[in-house]
Amino acid sequence: MSAVTSRLSEDQEKQLLSLFGQARLCLLYKASVHDYTAVDFHARCDRQGPTVTVAYNQSGFIFGAYVSKDYTKTTQDINDDKAFLFSIHNDREKPVRVSSTNGLYGFTNGDTGPNYGALVFLHDNVAKAQSQPGTQYNFDPALMHGNDLELAEFEVYRVEDCGGFLDKPWREIPWNSEGKCKELKEYVQSSRPLINSVEKAKILLVGQVGSGKSSFFNSINSVFRGNVTGQAITGIAGTSLSTQFRTYNIKAGRGGKPLPVVLCDSMGLEEGLNAGLDVDDIPTILKGNVPDRYQFNPMVPLQSDNSAFYKSPGLKDRIHCVVYVMDACKVKLLSPKLLEKLTAIRKKVNHIGVPQLVLLTKVDEACPLVNNDLTKVYYSHYIRKIMSEVSVCLGVPEGSVLPVKNYSREVDLDLNMDILLLSALVHMMRFTDNYFDDVSEEGLEKGD
Repeated sequence: MSAVTSRLSEDQEKQLLSLFGQARLCLLYKASVHDYTAVDFHARCDRQGPTVTVAYNQSGFIFGAYVSKDYTKTTQDINDDKAFLFSIHNDREKPVRVSSTNGLYGFTNGDTGPNYGALVFLHDNVAKAQSQPGTQYNFDPALMHGNDLELAEFEVYRVEDCGGFLDKPWREIPWNSEGKCKELKEYVQSSRPLINSVEKAKILLVGQVGSGKSSFFNSINSVFRGNVTGQAITGIAGTSLSTQFRTYNIKAGRGGKPLPVVLCDSMGLEEGLNAGLDVDDIPTILKGNVPDRYQFNPMVPLQSDNSAFYKSPGLKDRIHCVVYVMDACKVKLLSPKLLEKLTAIRKKVNHIGVPQLVLLTKVDEACPLVNNDLTKVYYSHYIRKIMSEVSVCLGVPEGSVLPVKNYSREVDLDLNMDILLLSALVHMMRFTDNYFDDVSEEGLEKGD
C-alpha cells in the first residue's frame, strides 16, 4: 500500500487552516486508499472530535464541511453552531465559508456518508457528491463546487487545537547562540566512551517507516559537515527505504576527524506480519551480531547459523543506547499492532539493559506555532501534550523525549535547528555513559 498522505498543497492547507485559527490537521481517512464507502468512513472517523471533510474535483475545487461534534451514527440531526461548509479554488484569494441557514444545524448523524443536508458525500458508496443548496445550508453551486460533483479524492482530517503558548518554557535553551552551538559541538567531539576499549559509542535508531531515522543522521552529519548533506537514503514510501543495517560515522568537517559516536539505522517498523523490522532481530542487533550492511529479511530474523551472523562481538560492537524515532504528526495515529511491536522491542531492550530515549521528529509540521518559530518549541502547549502522550505510550520519562526538526527542504544550515539537533545528540551520548557505567559495575574496569 502506498503512503497515506494529504492531497492538500501547502497553500491550500494554509487557506483551510485560516478558517480555524491556531490548529493543525491530522489525516484520518483517504477514500482512494481506504475506499469510497460509508463503512470505512465511520470506521476511521467516528468519535474523533472536530473534523473537516475535504472533497476534490477535476475542476480545481476543494470543498467540504467542518463540524465540532462527533460522528456516531445516531440517525439524528446534530446542532453545531461552529459547523460550516467551505470552498477553496486557486482563482480565489480567500476560501468561501457558509454557515447553516438557522445558525444551529451542523449535520445529520446517520450511518451513511457525511451528510450536511445541502452536501452529501459517499452516497451509494461512490466517488460523487450530492448537492442540494437551500437544505440547511444555502450557497451558489458554481462558487461551491463549479457544478462538478464527480470526486477525484475525498479526505477527512481531525482538527486539533494547538492550544497556544505556555507562559514559560518547560525546558530552557539558549537560542540564536553561536556560542552554545560551538559548545555542543565541542562536547560531542571531545567526549569518549568511559570504557577505553571502546572508541565510539553506538546508538541505534528504531522507528516507524517515514519517522525520520535516516533524516536525523543526515541532519547531524550536515551540522558537522557545515552544509546540508544527504548520505542516508530518505524519502516518502509505503514501506521501509532502509532495508539494511547501517552504521554511519560522522566526521568533523569535510574530510575531518571521525567523531566518537556512530549512528545505526535499522529497517523501519511496519504494522503487518512479516513486514518491516522483525522484533526478533533486535537482540542480535543489540549484542553486536549484525554486521554493517546486513540485508534484513522481514520474514526470518538473523540466525546464528547464517554466514552473516557475527559470532564474536566485543563491547565495541554492541549497541550502547537505543533511540525510538517518532513522527510528532502521527503519535495519535499509532495502530494497536504497531504499539504491540514497540512494546515487544522495549521489553527486549530492557532485558539486555540498554538505555532508551525517544526522538520526536517533525515538530514543525505537528504545530503551526513551532513551524512559524522553532524557538517556541518548548513553549508550545501542543508539543508538550504530544511529548506526554509519547511518554505514556512507550513508558519512558518525559525527560527522555527529545523534540527535533530534521533538515528536509532546507538548502542552508539554520542555527536554531542545529542547536536542537545537537542538544538531542548530546543527551544520547550522556545516556551511553549510563550503559558503560553499568558495564563497569558488572566487573569490566573502565580502564580495560
